[in-house]
Amino acid sequence: MRRLVTPLIAVVVIIALSALPSQAASRLIATFSLSGNTGTFVVNNPGTTAVSGWTIVFELPAGVTASNPQNATIRQSGTKVTLTPAYYINTVQAGRSTEPFSPKVTLSSAVQPTSCLINGAKCDGSGDEPPPPPPISATYDVSGTSAKFIVANNGTAALNGWSIVFDLPAGVTASNASNGSITQSGRTVTLTPAHYNTTVNPGRTTEPYSPTFTVSQANAEPTSCRINDVNCDGAPDAPPGAPGNLRSPVKTTKTVSLAWDAATAGSLPIVGYEVYNGTAQAASVTGTTATVSGLTANTEYTFTVKAKDRKGTLSPASNALTVTTRNPADDTQAPSTPGGLTSTGKTSASVTLSWSAATDNSGVANYDVYVGSTVATTVTGTTATVTGLSPSTEYSFTVKARDLYDNVSGASAAVKVTTADIVETGYARVGYFVQWGIYGRQFFVRNLDTSGAAAKLTHINYAFANIDPQNLTCLQGVTKGTTQNPQDPNQGDGAGDAEADYGRPFSSAQSVDGVADTGWEKLQGNFNQLKKLKAKYPKLKVLISLGGWTYSKYFSDVAATDAARKKFVSSCIDIYIKGNLPVYNGKGGPGTGAGIFDGIDLDWEWPGAEGHAGNHISPNDKRNNTLLIAEFRRQLDALTTTTGQRYQLTAFTPADPVKIEAGWELAEVAKHLDIFNVQGYDFHGAGSDNSWEPNRTGHQGNLYLDSDSPYNPDFSVEKAVDVYLQAGVSPRKLTIGLAYYGRGWQQVTDGGKYGEWQDAKGAAPGQFQEEAGTRGYSNLLASVPGCTIRHDEPAVATYCYTGNNGQWWSFDDAWSIGKKTAWLKSKGLLGAMIWEMSGDTANGALTTALDAGLR
Repeated sequence: MRRLVTPLIAVVVIIALSALPSQAASRLIATFSLSGNTGTFVVNNPGTTAVSGWTIVFELPAGVTASNPQNATIRQSGTKVTLTPAYYINTVQAGRSTEPFSPKVTLSSAVQPTSCLINGAKCDGSGDEPPPPPPISATYDVSGTSAKFIVANNGTAALNGWSIVFDLPAGVTASNASNGSITQSGRTVTLTPAHYNTTVNPGRTTEPYSPTFTVSQANAEPTSCRINDVNCDGAPDAPPGAPGNLRSPVKTTKTVSLAWDAATAGSLPIVGYEVYNGTAQAASVTGTTATVSGLTANTEYTFTVKAKDRKGTLSPASNALTVTTRNPADDTQAPSTPGGLTSTGKTSASVTLSWSAATDNSGVANYDVYVGSTVATTVTGTTATVTGLSPSTEYSFTVKARDLYDNVSGASAAVKVTTADIVETGYARVGYFVQWGIYGRQFFVRNLDTSGAAAKLTHINYAFANIDPQNLTCLQGVTKGTTQNPQDPNQGDGAGDAEADYGRPFSSAQSVDGVADTGWEKLQGNFNQLKKLKAKYPKLKVLISLGGWTYSKYFSDVAATDAARKKFVSSCIDIYIKGNLPVYNGKGGPGTGAGIFDGIDLDWEWPGAEGHAGNHISPNDKRNNTLLIAEFRRQLDALTTTTGQRYQLTAFTPADPVKIEAGWELAEVAKHLDIFNVQGYDFHGAGSDNSWEPNRTGHQGNLYLDSDSPYNPDFSVEKAVDVYLQAGVSPRKLTIGLAYYGRGWQQVTDGGKYGEWQDAKGAAPGQFQEEAGTRGYSNLLASVPGCTIRHDEPAVATYCYTGNNGQWWSFDDAWSIGKKTAWLKSKGLLGAMIWEMSGDTANGALTTALDAGLR
């Protein structure tokens, strides 16, 4: 059965008029006739202006049903039937009628309607005039799992550009859009029209090209609906209803526990409740219970509660509740100690506990659950779930009972629990996808699929997002090239590439699903392709990487103060997690990027130490880095309370012990980070401008220290990882970096070592003119003739050499990847990270080797 409804409204009224809003609307008359069991509504327009978007609502006697509509769709709820015309009779011209295409329905009994309204007025033309139409409106039409929105322009000017944001019931998803595109984050869906229906002329609707999509649950209806941030039915915003039945299940000398009945949603979903002690806000919660603490014994307090919707609109206050806290002199006996504390479940971010009830002469009020020495939660029952924890981390829990007079028991026996890993099973495979790869490299998100890599990866880190040098916020929505000089201290200032991110249309041959962009979508470019890739591989996590070598200049500034940290983190979450992409050349806009990114990867290179020329550095970077990471974790967790989705937080971290000491409080940072992607490459290299080590070759990613190395101290993957392990970081938070590219030198002497650790004369020619000394793995194999591959067995390092006075390159291959994966498994590490995916072969040879090594 077709159903045409406007969410949250009992009667659907969608009207599109060409008359000025101040004029009286042309009034339609609907005449019903019955032939056997077939009822026909003939709609006439006796007025002087056309009427569009009309709807008939009629009542039938109890037990009678309407079905098999012709020239219309119907929805029946009890005795009420809503009839909406097909698009070809949606407009009735002045002095005309719907004949010969008048709507017909089949009735289960041959009866007349008991009442009839057309556009909210009586069908026979008597009584009051119909109410004026809203300027724009949208109706939701669902039949089974097929749904659509019909947008009507009821004003006198063209509607240029619109989008619909609606909420679906929990667990319901929307997909497979036609005549538009959709993104979903949690329960919230954003619908953007295709280019040919972004403009709706006065008195017209989007029919017959209204956006359609599939819902995962048959006949699922939105719980709220907004078009251009007004209600889809045109009604004024309605605040939530007041919470009811405010009561106090438990009170002590210092606390009052409150409970209330859930409020009724208004125009938007309810996201929380504000609890007031008198006129002062005492708590903010997402559920329907709260405990107000820090009160004075034997004192009277008055509490109220207000519901809050997604826009922050508050409801009227609940009933006031007056409570007097208890007098501690009435009872000084502590409860018994809770026993039997045990863990009954865990995830990567939570632990569920249970214990035996304590006893007390006056009654147990609640239980305080401790993580270490900190109260994590307070509950009234004997089970609790502690959230906001870090993956692969051991925690110690205890429980204390508290009676009605705030006497506290001794602590239960401690139970230690290690949270689950961030990956569901096995090992993490984290691959960086570079924003600029679509240009010279011609490497698209599609290539991750066609090479087979996407099916083998657990994470994709999208590199890179920049920092706005003026506002000190996350930067997006610009296109500005960087200078060719890698040592230019201003190289990354204000640079970004919104064109690659979400502005560029891709052809069918460049698209993950083989469907070309039309050029009119609000979301195109790499972001749209990542969304398509995630639809094909639902377990794949995509993170936005902030910073990198060129874009780390202002990290020190955004981390410097509490206010700066809060502002920066909030801006990054708003753009990338909430998806509010800045408008760029008609692309982007509120919610257009929602659902693409599952978290944030921090690539500050490097806190407290030198990095790119011109980077800002402070002696306070080390501490501020920890505080910045903690702020990201705090704000991401806060968002989780409204979306139900946990967001991942990872970082690219150094291999150099000096840089670790300068900028990383590893034990503290580990409380907040899900993954440390430890640099496992760039130990040696000539640099694109010969500013690094142009005169001597060296391994760029050896697993073990090489006894032949002339450098002391030198670097190795093993040495780097050991610093993290010695600091107490869980091995299941560590990945090691793999190089899908080579570092190369030229005019290298043999020295009897096939060029290993030998004299050189600068960087070898690179894959690209501006990147001397660097080639992707597949390009290196194809473009450096005569480069014989050799393996340094003791160091576990791969290199190739073209002969005396030739080129020497250091890189990872299937052999070294096999050795490194065996090693990381022996150490119990989480997995491996890849810089970067475009370097692999067309058939994903290196990623295949990685996958095989981690099985």
